[in-house]
Amino acid sequence: MSDFGDPIVSSPAATDTAFETSTFQVYSPVSSPAGVIHRQDGDRKEDDGSTEEGSAALVAYRHQSPATSSTTSTSSLRPHLAMIAPCPVGSPLLEFCAPAFQEFSDRPNRRALVDHFCNVLSHLIVFREESGNPFQQLVLPLTRQSSPVMNAIYALASAHLEYRGVDNMEKSLYFHNRAIQGLAQLIDLNDKTDRNEILAAIMLLVYYEVLVQKGRSNIVHGHLKGALTVMCTNPEPSDATSVFLERAFRFYDVIAALSNGTAPLSVAPAPGCLLPFPPLGALAASPLSNVDTLLGMATTLWPIIHRLSSLLSLKSELEQAIRSNAMSSKIAVLRMEFESTADAIETALTQWRPHLPPGFVADEKEMNDPTFITANTTATDNDDDVDDNTNEKDDDKNDDITNTDAAAAASNKGDSPPPPTTPPTSFNNDNSGTTAPSSSGERDGRIHSILHNALAYRHSAFVYLYRTIYAHRRSHHAVQTHAHLSLMHCVATVCHAGPMGALLWPLFVAACEAVDAKDRELAGRAFAAIKKRQGMMNIERAWEIVQEVWRRADLAEQRETEEDRNEDEVMMLSPDDDAVEAATTTGKTHRKDHLDSDAVAPAAAPADLWRQVSKDMGVNIVFG
Repeated sequence: MSDFGDPIVSSPAATDTAFETSTFQVYSPVSSPAGVIHRQDGDRKEDDGSTEEGSAALVAYRHQSPATSSTTSTSSLRPHLAMIAPCPVGSPLLEFCAPAFQEFSDRPNRRALVDHFCNVLSHLIVFREESGNPFQQLVLPLTRQSSPVMNAIYALASAHLEYRGVDNMEKSLYFHNRAIQGLAQLIDLNDKTDRNEILAAIMLLVYYEVLVQKGRSNIVHGHLKGALTVMCTNPEPSDATSVFLERAFRFYDVIAALSNGTAPLSVAPAPGCLLPFPPLGALAASPLSNVDTLLGMATTLWPIIHRLSSLLSLKSELEQAIRSNAMSSKIAVLRMEFESTADAIETALTQWRPHLPPGFVADEKEMNDPTFITANTTATDNDDDVDDNTNEKDDDKNDDITNTDAAAAASNKGDSPPPPTTPPTSFNNDNSGTTAPSSSGERDGRIHSILHNALAYRHSAFVYLYRTIYAHRRSHHAVQTHAHLSLMHCVATVCHAGPMGALLWPLFVAACEAVDAKDRELAGRAFAAIKKRQGMMNIERAWEIVQEVWRRADLAEQRETEEDRNEDEVMMLSPDDDAVEAATTTGKTHRKDHLDSDAVAPAAAPADLWRQVSKDMGVNIVFG
């Protein structure tokens, strides 16, 4: 038998006694009558008791009786001639075509799920696959010995089809429950089970929960804790499958922490420790050599984002210590740790640069991003005067954009930042600038898309730092500048038609802070594109939350504007009333100071308004 289950049938023409003409009756391995198809005793059986189609099925045939043969008599042929005589008929293997994916199941609906996983779903969640898809290369082979992995794949593929309106005979929830039960049995076996089988089943269930998560369940966090426990039993990955599965864990550990406002379970990797993981058989000189299969060009950025994801829990701990009147020494230690960590993360984000392939030519939106400006160029440009007029000509726009990161850092220290700049390239309703350059080719378009994805992560990380951690207002210059740049890169990612599997978090973070109508239009275009491409429930729910955040934030700003107007009227109508004037002036001055410095978000528009909206809607989204 071959490795892929192709039955090997020896020719019946070679016999020891006579050379007989044989007639073959070929049967389909699916529709054969009972007793015709023979299975080996070692064929895999599924955990639900159904007998799967063995990959070693033998094609039955019958010989014609010598008495009824109308060809040559056996006495006229010498026995040794049978060894050199040509075969009178073709091989049975040429007489039929086996069903696709028959080695996984004899049920057509389950084979269709495997087909959807291999040909559709697995391509939507990786960045590179020039030499093969890592889910097909590394995860799919585990299904031969592990029914929980097989059921987890069935559940994931079925859920993806169900969201797209395709019904299956067996629902995704059924496969999910079977996978959970099988996983528990694997864990009970302890050392008798392959570590990769357990880890693969857990991570596939994480993908499933992220795709179809309903209500405010925290099951993703539970799965990740289980995966971490499995990895701790053997800290050093021994093969490519282990490395790939642990990379998937690192991605969702950070994304879940950012989504839930909790600290990640794992320790942040040291800078330079994460190397891009390629598909099996990828050439070392590939243009995508600096691209990770799951992290894209953000591999070197990921340790920074990992540390960023732990800041909110550290901030909450500091605030809790202050509210509970803890010892001053404890508060001082927590404050120092929080401020030093935040400053280090801001500096690392400012200095981060993507690793580009040799000979790569950046497009206009990439060149106008401050990420591509070297430290020396930035220092030189910072000495130049910046026009206060935001509608400068195109020749002056690039000079303003290069000051974005420096302005963000300066505004954090209380300095007055330069005014917001007009983007170098806008995305209007027409189709201009929405397609990858034809001269670059499809491969270069994919690289551009991956690069824009990484740049979107960088700018949304700034938005998260300034808005969620530092609690700046939405109108803060640094928040709006980085949110706009992130949305531009998100749209550029989908316009280049490259991978979009990891785009939801940067898009969501930037979209929630969008104030300008053009920025909201960019967010809507990007959400529509990734929803159409990916076809996943969490994308649709995230877009619903964004729209509700916009509605509530706009109402809060309207109320705040009305309150300011009423206070102005009171001051004008009662200029001689010392009590009224003192009260209104105090509140007005306090609010005006915040408006001038854009320091802290008011209670009417909290930094994490989307978390309250998500809670009110009864959903809990992981932006993976």
